[in-house]
Amino acid sequence: MNEQRSENRVRRDAARVKKDIGTLVEDSVSHVDQGIEEMTSDTKESVVNAAATVKKDVGHGIKRFNTKAQEMANQYLGNIGKKATKYPWVSISIVLVLGFLLGSLIKPARQPLG
Repeated sequence: MNEQRSENRVRRDAARVKKDIGTLVEDSVSHVDQGIEEMTSDTKESVVNAAATVKKDVGHGIKRFNTKAQEMANQYLGNIGKKATKYPWVSISIVLVLGFLLGSLIKPARQPLG
């Protein structure tokens, strides 16, 4: 009889330990899942914020570049246009020379016939 009580007690203790281990594992998994969810939401938020900052900075840089390019174009191209209208034959001559130079550079060398 004593032996049977000990056996029953061992079975109850084993069942209790099994239940406690199961609860411990479930709690641990739950904590890990919660930690992963927090990390992914933090990561998503950080990526979204970084993308917005980069977009804003790039937009600002492009605006500055466009403004500077427009200023330079107005300054230099405006002067070229004025000089071209003042000296039209010089402008035409320069354009013809540049056209012949580009044509000779781009066109492959001709083979002599014969």
